[in-house]
Amino acid sequence: MHFSERVRSAFRRGDDHAVVRMSEAEIERARAAGDAAGEVEARYSLARVAIRDGDLREGESRARTALEVALRSGDRSLEERPRHVLAAIARMSGELTRAVELYRESIALNEALGRPETVNSEYHNLAFCELGLGHVDTARQLFAEGRARVFAHGWADFVPYVCLAGAALAAAEQDYARAARLIGVTEVAFAELGQVPDPDDAKDLSLVRALALDALGPDEFAREHAHGELLDPRAAFTQE
Repeated sequence: MHFSERVRSAFRRGDDHAVVRMSEAEIERARAAGDAAGEVEARYSLARVAIRDGDLREGESRARTALEVALRSGDRSLEERPRHVLAAIARMSGELTRAVELYRESIALNEALGRPETVNSEYHNLAFCELGLGHVDTARQLFAEGRARVFAHGWADFVPYVCLAGAALAAAEQDYARAARLIGVTEVAFAELGQVPDPDDAKDLSLVRALALDALGPDEFAREHAHGELLDPRAAFTQE
């Protein structure tokens, strides 16, 4: 298994210690070998760990260093991950207008690179920014389009994020029972993949949970959440 596959798998499992250990070793190897791709991947991975730890400033510094390596290489494909992280940091920092700009730049880059699955992922992130800006209709449309692409193409790794998007939209629409159900669907979907949410999505999940729990109270929240745990992701949306 290639380094990028191993380190991303460890991150998705939540094994940050393994990510740091592997990434630091990879930076040394890649620099000695003149392997820009390996160095960018490792520095990007360290940036993600910093973000998960809540240190956005350090995450941004590491992502910018990774982007500098990518730009020096002249390989545009290496810019994609660092640019994604910088957009995520803007989003998590509350700089939503800036985040929208960065995500649109990332979408354009990935379209040029012929990466439709990543384009879909960045539209998902863009939709969350639009939701945060109060553009609920725009977010609803983007979420629906992304969900359709995920189910049509069988992008299984993105199913939990589709469910999270549904929960966030339900909370924005003040349908907290549906939000609680979709939180249950989301958590089971992540568990079935043996993954945890990315840092920005984990923050959104925590926020939606707090809103639904406050609105419903613990007993009703628990009932709706338990119902969601039994639903197939597709069924969770066709029933709405």
